[in-house]
Amino acid sequence: MQRTAYVPGVVALLAALLAGCTGGSDEGGSTDNSNPGDAGTTAAVAQPGKYDTLPEACGVVSRSTLDSLLPGIKQLADEAQRDTAYAGEATQTFDTDRKVGCRWKVESTDATDHLLVDFERVVSYDNAVSDDNQAETLFAQKVTAADLPAPAASTTTGAATGSPTTSPSPSPSTTTSPSPGASSSVSPSASSTVPPAELQPRLLEDLGDEAFVDDALSSSGSTAKQRTVTVAFRTSNVMVTIRYEEQPATVGTVPDSEEMQDKARKLAAQLADSLAG
Repeated sequence: MQRTAYVPGVVALLAALLAGCTGGSDEGGSTDNSNPGDAGTTAAVAQPGKYDTLPEACGVVSRSTLDSLLPGIKQLADEAQRDTAYAGEATQTFDTDRKVGCRWKVESTDATDHLLVDFERVVSYDNAVSDDNQAETLFAQKVTAADLPAPAASTTTGAATGSPTTSPSPSPSTTTSPSPGASSSVSPSASSTVPPAELQPRLLEDLGDEAFVDDALSSSGSTAKQRTVTVAFRTSNVMVTIRYEEQPATVGTVPDSEEMQDKARKLAAQLADSLAG
């Protein structure tokens, strides 16, 4: 009999406890049904980059600029050939919203010139990393790969920063200026001198968010030396690379570093302005 009396008492106690829990949920709007892990998980999402499209690469370089970089264009007698040369050739790409490029090649009586313009739009797939920060990381890798030399000591203002400078007086062997429309090649003696600091590969401070210029001369002695000038810069989440090459038609002739760098940097400035606009 005692056992029979005890069981109903336990049942009554449990019923009271259950009623109390149910009432608290209904009346107080308890968050018992919420996910405890929800709190603190709404981390800020990194901002997207400024650019979500890219320009049409073969249309961003004006004809006047191509005339300067590729003197052989104006030597083409056939109008259809000139139009084809001006049009350039688009580089292969699988996503024109992410990467586009265009290349030009023109031969003249003095030299063969190549120009490549490449645009890459960087997108971060990490919500914690912005497109700009991802582009900054990738551009740092390009700088490392370029293996730029340490800034050389120079008395010329702006030599280490890459800002426009007044070039030193040329030696007697390089005082002859090229005729209008001719290539930028100079006499062979120019190859025996070390370029001044303002012409050496270096970081640039007056172009985009960050930039550099590289300048390489082929070491082959059996053919005409080819010079390759590369200017690369980043603005927000877009990286732009310009590669300008010249190989003279005459063995022993050396393309002029200062002139080629000047032309490539002017083009880079134009492209940076077009992106900013």
